[in-house]
Amino acid sequence: MRTVFFDVDTQNDFMLPAGALYVPGAEQILPAVARLNRYAAEHGIPLISSTDAHAENDPEFQQWPPHCVAGTFGQQKPPETLLEPRVVIPTAPGTYDVRGARQIIVEKQALDVFTNPNLAGLLEELKADRYVVYGVVTEYCVRCAAMGLLKTGKPVALVTDAVKSLREEDAEQTLQEFLAAGGRLTTVAELCGTSVTAA
Repeated sequence: MRTVFFDVDTQNDFMLPAGALYVPGAEQILPAVARLNRYAAEHGIPLISSTDAHAENDPEFQQWPPHCVAGTFGQQKPPETLLEPRVVIPTAPGTYDVRGARQIIVEKQALDVFTNPNLAGLLEELKADRYVVYGVVTEYCVRCAAMGLLKTGKPVALVTDAVKSLREEDAEQTLQEFLAAGGRLTTVAELCGTSVTAA
């Protein structure tokens, strides 16, 4: 069974207390995200990492404070979430060679990673039998990724101890919708066989 891990928006502006759109407590899941990403590398599991890559005057900033502007520190991923070698797939339609990449960074300018026109072709190329999703924020970008992946018809698992939400009640509703749509919940220990403690 070919599994693909999906690491959603674990970027400095969301994950770190000084970040422009900090998700309270997000830094606490960094060890879990790092463990999952390393596990993927160690076991030959393709890793897709979605990242916001906004322009300075991005339309999204009418709804959210400016964040993850392309090229800034806030837009970068924390070092412990990165793998080598990696390839970046921008939103410009094109053909991108991902052979040999341990991490495929898929950029986006909207909440939903499926707004990147290259994602559908990438998923076809990877030919996953199932997906494992984690990151931030549970009720926004994680929800978009998880529900979008369910539409591929493949099983999707969401890692409950490697996600963070802005509002607990919204996150709970998201999890219920995800389960009702056929998704399932899992943990880092269930996937990797070891527990993860915060550093």
